[in-house]
Amino acid sequence: MPYVNIRVTREGVSAAQKARLIAGVTDLLAATLGKNPATTVVVIDEVDPDNWGIGGLPVADVRAGQGKDVR
Repeated sequence: MPYVNIRVTREGVSAAQKARLIAGVTDLLAATLGKNPATTVVVIDEVDPDNWGIGGLPVADVRAGQGKDVR
């Protein structure tokens, strides 16, 4: 039973986009590894941007140009 955890910042990810992620990851595991879609679990965690850091900086600082752009 595959378990996939996707983490994104909580910034306007729509329900439709989440549904596409869930379906796409499930399809990828079925096509690539032969996993049964009925037993594939996909969880999407939304993290407040204040709780996300990259390269020693808060993500807001990185996006403001104080680090590499990672959008």
